[in-house]
Amino acid sequence: MNTSSTLSGAEHTDDSSVRLGALVPLTRPGWAEAGQHLLAGLELAAGEVNDAGGIGSRPLELVVRDTAADPERATMAMNELADLGVAAVAGEYHSVVARAAAVRADALGVPFLCSSAVLDALTEQPTEWVARLAPAQSHGWRTYADFLLSAGQQRIAVATQPSVYWASGARVLRDHLAPRGGTVVELDTNALTPESLCDALVDYGATALLLLVGHPEPAVPIVRAVRGDRRLAEILIGAPAGQPEFAEWAAALGEDGAGIPFLRYLPERFGPLGERVGKELHKRLGEAPSFVAFEGWDTVAVLAEVLRSHGTERAAIAESWPRVAVEGTRGPIRFSRMPGIGVRQWAWAPIQVVDRDPAEPERLRVLHAG
Repeated sequence: MNTSSTLSGAEHTDDSSVRLGALVPLTRPGWAEAGQHLLAGLELAAGEVNDAGGIGSRPLELVVRDTAADPERATMAMNELADLGVAAVAGEYHSVVARAAAVRADALGVPFLCSSAVLDALTEQPTEWVARLAPAQSHGWRTYADFLLSAGQQRIAVATQPSVYWASGARVLRDHLAPRGGTVVELDTNALTPESLCDALVDYGATALLLLVGHPEPAVPIVRAVRGDRRLAEILIGAPAGQPEFAEWAAALGEDGAGIPFLRYLPERFGPLGERVGKELHKRLGEAPSFVAFEGWDTVAVLAEVLRSHGTERAAIAESWPRVAVEGTRGPIRFSRMPGIGVRQWAWAPIQVVDRDPAEPERLRVLHAG
């Protein structure tokens, strides 16, 4: 397990740091590229906090743990971070992992601000210990379904793998599309080869195929098979979970990976804060920052303000969620209770449906905004 600890920013003479745990997928089978973007945002914000004097003149220290997309590993990390005396825990990208972390945070009484995971049910029961920046899956994926309908897509096939996250996404799509004339059929990629999946798409008469599967396997071979099948030349391929956001996708698929709409959580235009942070993230990453990097920065910005205003005691941090009012890179952040969601939720981060321009795959096009 990664056990890195960083004191970002200016040097401090006070050895008594304020520790903040950070859960990030940095190794396979986790989406390591997403994890690096998330960590870049967390570290940039922590460095800026320390450059501005820290938390009451105490440096903010990130204690990073690699979850590798493993729920058990996240649970163990939460136990360890609690024992190390962190004031709160931030981060995580994978929804099933974030759920395990949230459940453990609730049991331990450790504040957890989830950066990037969207699964509605992060906890079985409502909790005061957990808050979330990313929009809930039910909200974001309904926006994606609206995009499909506006594009005239009504016969939808979803390529799936067994997972509570994928099953939840398929249910959101079906429930939103069915009353509006859309139909959804699920194709189990554990039972179908990419070629037999193409046959099933033809038999169903699908106008769109959504990839509710992992990357690179089986997403990449499925895309290649569909793109290479002349019978499916007109079909729309979509990836609501956001796989095409990252350079890894473009490197694996090239032109075949373009024109595949996905969700991202960025505004149409950044304000001055978002512009500045975006430039700093670009320098740190060596590439355009994804929405995940901005989620990381916003997470630390929220927690730093809470720590300054309400102190470092865990109970005080958890009690502060309803009073949070922080200017984030993507708009003002406040938390509230939303129906059917057991954690404090920012309602809502901006939502876009975008794709890579087939004429220029490095360029992202905004197709729809929620």
